[in-house]
Amino acid sequence: MSLRLPDYLHKSARQLAKSEHISVNQLVATALAEKISALATEEYLDALAAQGSREAFDRIMSKVKDRPPLHGDER
Repeated sequence: MSLRLPDYLHKSARQLAKSEHISVNQLVATALAEKISALATEEYLDALAAQGSREAFDRIMSKVKDRPPLHGDER
């Protein structure tokens, strides 16, 4: 696969790859895999949220006792 990058981006990729002790190819492949994973996760969570019910959420939350927050959890 050929990839055309602007010079500044290629230079940054080379520097980062060097600092990570990996090839530019490995850096790009890892970055692409992370982006694909993030997008897939977003789609998965959106689909899961679409199955949710506000009524069920409110019903469950009504069972939570009204207590002050634990130390460190205050706003």
